Amino acid sequence: MQPIRLLRGFLTVGSWTLVSRLVGFLRDVMMAAYLGAGPVAEAFLIAFSLPNMFRRFFAEGAFNMAFVPMFSKKLESGEDAQGFARDAFNALAGVLILFTIIGTLAMPALVWAMASGFVGDARFDLAVLFGRIAFSYILFISLVAMLSGVLNAFGRFTEASFVPVLMNLMFIAAMLLAERAGWDMGLTLAWTVPVTGIAQLGFTWISAHRAGLRFTPGWPRITPDLKRLAIIAGPAVLAGGVVQVNLLVGRQVASFTEGAVAWLSYADRLYQLPLGVVGIAIGTVLLPDLSRRLRAGDLQGGRDSLNRGAEFALALTLPAAVALVVIALPLTTVLFQRGAFGADDAANTALALAAYGIGLPAFVLHKVLQPLFYAREDTRRPFRYAVMSMLVNAGFAVGFMPLMGFMSAALATTVAGWVMVWQLWAGSRAMGEAAQTDARLRRRLPRLVAASALMGCCLWAGAILLGPALGTPGLRYVALGGLVATGIVSYFGFGTLLGAFRLADFRAALRRQR
Repeated sequence: MQPIRLLRGFLTVGSWTLVSRLVGFLRDVMMAAYLGAGPVAEAFLIAFSLPNMFRRFFAEGAFNMAFVPMFSKKLESGEDAQGFARDAFNALAGVLILFTIIGTLAMPALVWAMASGFVGDARFDLAVLFGRIAFSYILFISLVAMLSGVLNAFGRFTEASFVPVLMNLMFIAAMLLAERAGWDMGLTLAWTVPVTGIAQLGFTWISAHRAGLRFTPGWPRITPDLKRLAIIAGPAVLAGGVVQVNLLVGRQVASFTEGAVAWLSYADRLYQLPLGVVGIAIGTVLLPDLSRRLRAGDLQGGRDSLNRGAEFALALTLPAAVALVVIALPLTTVLFQRGAFGADDAANTALALAAYGIGLPAFVLHKVLQPLFYAREDTRRPFRYAVMSMLVNAGFAVGFMPLMGFMSAALATTVAGWVMVWQLWAGSRAMGEAAQTDARLRRRLPRLVAASALMGCCLWAGAILLGPALGTPGLRYVALGGLVATGIVSYFGFGTLLGAFRLADFRAALRRQR
């Protein structure tokens, strides 16, 4: 029953994440049509990336990776988990308020660190203005991430998974309102960022209250548990910072090519669709489950959780990666090429998307392998691995920039991702039974690869046959839908014939989810 329960959790989070990514994709299509890849678009994308960059290691990444295992173990043992969560919430809020003030004042330096290629033109001043408006988002969304971690530990995945949907819906409404009222689109988007943060925090706070969890604001109390949390989270914060350095390098390289920041950002949004659906689902469900099982000494259960998580991740990620490479240009042309976003923009976005697609399985496997370390409260080794990955990323991006231009940034991300996977896998070999692959995963993995390759051949042939329709305004959406349907039918058909998976497992999980 455990694999079905895990799969049900993955599908719950994955379904809501899929909705969020689809709505977010609609948001990006509208943004591309209104702003294209011009100065306002690049300035806003840099400004919006700043609070999101810091968020990923302040709360979503490092803090939660340390907090969730400790909180889950307190729940399992009947300790005062709610008191620990309340103290952690107040401590995180105190740090974030101070950081928000400093970051807002130091915005010119932050923009320079993110995109020094903007210096000397209008993009720099716009990015500083938008950044000062949007930076307070880090306070709200980081607290949202912590509250979501608490809800997930209680098995309440739906409430936390709806939060990104709310944000994207508010962005879409803001753009429609700005168009109707004649407002400046760049300023409208910038002001929408903190407003969505307030709305997300309010929604999550109410959800936690309804779940019986009380978070009363107050002065931070330095307790022994918080000291231990800080010790564990420290290396994870540094590891998260290293990951963000990789993003900084990519943005810096891109900022010296006009339009490249936007191309990389739109490509990133496309590959984030499968990455978010699968990776977030795996990370959200697997970490608390592994933490509880290791606390209870259930090594066999931990091994089953890890292997089923890897199997689920690869079953959905491998075909997505092949599709992003094979039909990158049809995707970017049909979905983005309109209004201010031209054919050259679509072609360059497709190149970046194909590069990211090659690394997609690696990025998802991070979510599978990292919980092995964090569930044991081992944050030091992931930090060391992240440093090595950072060096590889920076060396590749900067070294190949004269030859590849902005593409060196996209390929560097992929190469560094696979280096990180190799390190995590090698480091987990000494962890004993809970970290070992089982016979079912070893049997199914080559069949998943074969089914994905055969699907890629079908997509390639379909793209050739549907080429004229993909370029016709009235038919291109239908043609792209047919191409995607071809990929889905062929993959699940080949996968079933080859024994890569059993559709009955997915149907059973969906029935239990309902």
